[in-house]
Amino acid sequence: MARPTHSSTSGDPTEKTLTVKQIRSTIANKPKTRGTMRALGLRKIGDSNTLPDRKEIRGMIARVGHLITVTEN
Repeated sequence: MARPTHSSTSGDPTEKTLTVKQIRSTIANKPKTRGTMRALGLRKIGDSNTLPDRKEIRGMIARVGHLITVTEN
């Protein structure tokens, strides 16, 4: 019997998104901060990524808010 798969994104086209852009370097930051930046899909200054507006993403943004800018879409 197959288990149903659960998707983390609903695929709803009306779902709000956030665009995050890295504006500062992760050098001299703690490893946990660098890991959070990588989880957001940011590797170097100037990189940007569009992410769904969910509480998990908001929590990551709160941790690295001093390194990024956020635009709501």
